[in-house]
Amino acid sequence: MTLTLIAAIAENNALGKDNKMMWHLPDDFKHFKSRTSGHHIIMGRKTFESFPSPLPNRTSVIITRQEDYKADGCIVVNSLEEALKACPQDEEIFVIGGGEIYNQSIGHADKLDLTRVHATFPDADAYFPEIDTTKWDLTSENFHPKNEKHAFDMTFQVYLSKH
Repeated sequence: MTLTLIAAIAENNALGKDNKMMWHLPDDFKHFKSRTSGHHIIMGRKTFESFPSPLPNRTSVIITRQEDYKADGCIVVNSLEEALKACPQDEEIFVIGGGEIYNQSIGHADKLDLTRVHATFPDADAYFPEIDTTKWDLTSENFHPKNEKHAFDMTFQVYLSKH
């Protein structure tokens, strides 16, 4: 089983503000959908609540401190350990946010699948953890320039854990 953190992050590691992304990048959405479809996706409650409904063709695992939290069609747990135990048959499990869940899970992750948005967002309120290059190898990069549908340049990056 591979534990992958997947995220779109700015140059300053910003993820978003007020539980929303700070950019709209259709190619990043396509990348996210193609990578996570058919898999378990682990997220915090606030990230789950930022979606209009559970994401299709994925099993949503929601981590929350709320003991009585319910979400139709989703698995609700109270810790990262419980979340990982809830998806034992999946060859790749994706952590999709938010900032607190990324911080809890980066030490357990095997892979980082990042879209690096080439901009800085100083007013963000959620951030991806710093990537310690003594623990992670950048194994691929694929640059996409901004265009009429994408306001920012971006680079798809894959890091593999050195552990």
